[in-house]
Amino acid sequence: MNTTNISGKLPGKVWLVGAGPGDPELLTLKAVRVLAGADVVLVDDLVDPRILAHARPGARIVQVGKRGGCRSTPQAFIEKLMIRLARRGSVVVRLKGGDPFVFGRGGEEAETLNRAGIPCEVVNGITAGIAVPAAIGIPVTHRELAHGVTFITGHARDGGSPDWAALRAGGTTLVIYMGIRRVKALVEGMIKAGYPADTPACAIQNGTLETQTTVVSTLAALPQAIAEAKLGSPGMLVIGDVVRLAQVTALSSQQRAA
Repeated sequence: MNTTNISGKLPGKVWLVGAGPGDPELLTLKAVRVLAGADVVLVDDLVDPRILAHARPGARIVQVGKRGGCRSTPQAFIEKLMIRLARRGSVVVRLKGGDPFVFGRGGEEAETLNRAGIPCEVVNGITAGIAVPAAIGIPVTHRELAHGVTFITGHARDGGSPDWAALRAGGTTLVIYMGIRRVKALVEGMIKAGYPADTPACAIQNGTLETQTTVVSTLAALPQAIAEAKLGSPGMLVIGDVVRLAQVTALSSQQRAA
């Protein structure tokens, strides 16, 4: 049974919507439909502005950027804002890069909304962990080269490091989100745990966009290659034999970096 808030309106709803890896054409049809019905859109920093063309005319657009190393909107503020807007009867879209439930804080936001009694629904987006490697020809689960794929973050909440030895034993492709700034420490930990120094590795900045820049290297040489190419965020690292299939030429990489 629906209950009304103090204004007499029915409670609103929050949609946690994935905007995909960057390229606006990789947005899902359901995301387009939901955006067209939103009263308020809370937009993450990594969402391509062209996606907002799908919002209905008159919708309120609120930038709530969150990016490592930069000034960010506090997560607690975003969650309180979603609750306040929904209780006023608004249909709210929380628009995130990639997929809301893959390193997007969608899980904790859904928990907060559920505790507050706010209806919440997730619209999945194409995660960067699959689409960005694919943009340069890397199939992260090529059956002859990897047993699977493991997604990890380069910025663990507790500041700790992954269990590199266990990841090495698993034999999967590693896709590391938010790892470029800490690449030196990550590589040192991996090699110490037994990863061969010549393991194929690459870094991709602005994946799927016109400004995409890529370096392909070995694991040991990756930090220097990233520094020389001046790669930064948003970026992703891919480690494993599947990187051998990357279709990147030195010329195209230089052109994109220029």
